[in-house]
Order: sequence, then structure tokens, then C-alpha cells
Amino acid sequence: MDFILRMLMGPWTTYILYNLKTHGPQRFGELKRRVSGVSAKMLTERLRTLEGAGLVRRDYEPTIPPKVTYSLTKRGHELDDVMGRLAEIGMRWEVEDAALRAVRAAELKAAE
Repeated sequence: MDFILRMLMGPWTTYILYNLKTHGPQRFGELKRRVSGVSAKMLTERLRTLEGAGLVRRDYEPTIPPKVTYSLTKRGHELDDVMGRLAEIGMRWEVEDAALRAVRAAELKAAE
């Protein structure tokens, strides 16, 4: 358990894995655009770490320019259910938080 938690707790890791799960194989630039806010250096570092852990596959095609595509491995796909569940919880919390903010705003307005 300790190993997988350390792996998933790394910066941007779950966001990268979720994007690869949701959108399938992607080139570096496409993945960088989808994971908004991540630097190229950090994305490269995380992809190398995930590749080393056997969660992400890096496919290189020696074309001009070279084409590199990242995708989840079989091991990476073992996290599909976890990523899906996190997405469900995140969407529910987003709705709940929006409703709570609306209630608070109404209470503040009524108190004025």
C-alpha cells in the first residue's frame, strides 16, 4: 500500500493518469495542454517516473520529427476503477460545494 500511495501522491500524477485513461494515447504536447498548469519539466519527470513504475508506456516512432506517444500500460489500466471513482466523487463534491456557496451567499444577502 505504501508503494502505490507514494506513487499516486506525486505531483500531477493522478491528473496525468486520469487524462491518459479518459483521452487514450497522447503525444507530449497534447498531454501538456490537457494537464493545465504543469510545466514541461515536471510533466517529463512524472512521465519518466510513471514509465519506470510500469504504469505508462512511451512509444517512440523514428519519424521526422520523431513521434512520441504516451499511453497506459495494463498495469496502469488497473487504476481505471480508482480514477473513475475519484472523478465521480470530485463531480459530486463540486455540485455540493456550489450549492453550499449559494446558500451562504443567500444567508449573507439576507443578513444585510
